[in-house]
Amino acid sequence: MGLSLLVVSALALATLVTSFISGILGMAGGMILMGVFLAFLPVPSAMLLHGIAQLTANGGRALLLRREIDWRVAAGYAAGAGVALGLFAIARLVVGKSAALIVIGLTPWVALALPERLHLNVQRRWHPFACGIVCLALSLAAGIAGPILDLFFVRSNMTRHATVATKATTQSLSHLIKIVYFGGVIAAQGTEVRPWLAAALVPLAFAGTSASRHVLERMTDESFRRWTRWTITAVGAVYLISGLSMSFGVSLGVSSKHAIDAPLR
Repeated sequence: MGLSLLVVSALALATLVTSFISGILGMAGGMILMGVFLAFLPVPSAMLLHGIAQLTANGGRALLLRREIDWRVAAGYAAGAGVALGLFAIARLVVGKSAALIVIGLTPWVALALPERLHLNVQRRWHPFACGIVCLALSLAAGIAGPILDLFFVRSNMTRHATVATKATTQSLSHLIKIVYFGGVIAAQGTEVRPWLAAALVPLAFAGTSASRHVLERMTDESFRRWTRWTITAVGAVYLISGLSMSFGVSLGVSSKHAIDAPLR
C-alpha cells in the first residue's frame, strides 16, 4: 500500500481533528474519519486503520472519564457484540466502498425516523444487549455505528460525562473487535496497514482526545445533545450523497472473502 506524503499528512490531520470532535460529542469524529480513510484506502485496510485510530481515541476517553462509566451498560453491550461478531465471522463479509458510505450516511436518518413506540434507552433491560448486536454489526459493515448508538443513549438520564465515558467504553470494544476481524479473519483479503503509519496515528488520536476535555467541561448537557444531533445528521447527509454518486450505475453487492475493493482514483 504505497501512500504519498500528502495522503499520509491528510490521514494524520484527520485523525487529530476527528479525535478532538469525538472527545467533545462522544461521536461524529469516527464518521468523518471513516470517510477520509475510505477516500484513500481499500475497505479492509481503511477498516483496520480506522479501528486502530479510534481504539486509541475512545480508549483515551474511557481512561480519562473512567469513574463515569456505567459498567452494567458496557457489559450488556459486550454480550451483544459477541453475538454479532460470531455471525460476521461465519459469513466473512466485507461491504463494498459505495455501500459502506451509504450505510454511514443512512444511519443518522434511520435513527431519526424510528417511531416513538420504538423507545430505545440503554438503561432499560436488554437494550444494552440489543445495542451491542446492532452497533457491532454496523461497525463491521460500515466502520461506524455512532448515530444508532446515540439513539440508545439520547433518552437516558446519564450526564454528558457518563454518556461520553460509557460510549467510549463500548466503542473501544467495537474497534478492538474490528481490528481482530479485519486484521485476522479477513486478512487473506488483502488487508494491509503499514505498522509505521498505525504507530504514527496513535499519539495523534490520543492528543486530540486529551485536548477535547477542556471544551467538554464548558458545555451544558442540553448543548451537548443539540450539537451531537446536528453534527451527525449533517455528516450523514454528505456521506449518503457521496455513496449514491459513487454507486450510480455500479452494483452495491457485498463482496465475498476473495474480493478486494480497489482504492478511489
